[in-house]
Amino acid sequence: MRDADYIRRLRKSYLDLMRESLIGALNEDPALPASKVEGYRQEYREQGWDWPSKAPSMIGRLRMENVRAECERVISENIPGDFIETGVWRGGACIMMRAVLAAYECSDRKVIAADSFEGFPAQSAADNNFTVGGVSDFAVSLEDVKANFARYGLLDEQVVFLKGFFKDTLPKAPVETIALLRLDGDLYESTRDGLMHLYGKLTRGGTLIADDYFLFEGQRKAIDEYREAHGIAEPIIRIDHFGGYWIKR
Repeated sequence: MRDADYIRRLRKSYLDLMRESLIGALNEDPALPASKVEGYRQEYREQGWDWPSKAPSMIGRLRMENVRAECERVISENIPGDFIETGVWRGGACIMMRAVLAAYECSDRKVIAADSFEGFPAQSAADNNFTVGGVSDFAVSLEDVKANFARYGLLDEQVVFLKGFFKDTLPKAPVETIALLRLDGDLYESTRDGLMHLYGKLTRGGTLIADDYFLFEGQRKAIDEYREAHGIAEPIIRIDHFGGYWIKR
């Protein structure tokens, strides 16, 4: 029992450290100038209210902990399927997914990172409160994202990259079953594409995470429409100021 307890503590320490590093809290990475936030502010990094200068993720501590917790949950409950995120920026949330697989020595699941790796597509009329589409810092190349995985020692055959706009890549995404689906495309059509092509593959007991459900009207509209059309009644659980999730029952 002592050996098992040691492994649990070691795993927790590793994933705690990954979380703090990925959001830029470990070294108090200051915010990008485009955030219009000066320096490093702990309360902002908690909620993901700013964008770190160098760290791989902008989702903040609470949403990153949600990614980790739900990955751990589906593994512990033997919910089958891969992990996929649509809209990865510098790759931080997907790196956490891969770190959880490494921590649990899980070799039969993949992490799929879907992104244009060139910035946002055109927004629709439904995206009337989306204001960051023209920010150049949001266009991160595939090479840079791969380099971020490599820095953490997590770039291997269990990570799959889908490059292109979702309407083109998601219909033929190389995944049969999904245990965790994280939607971070922000826009109405990007969110709708993720739901249309991937939600049917989400296993019962799997998790749908909507990164900006409580922030961007376009993402919220796409999700609400899909839930109503398909009779999805599971409550959306709030993660922080912006994000929410539900478990498919």
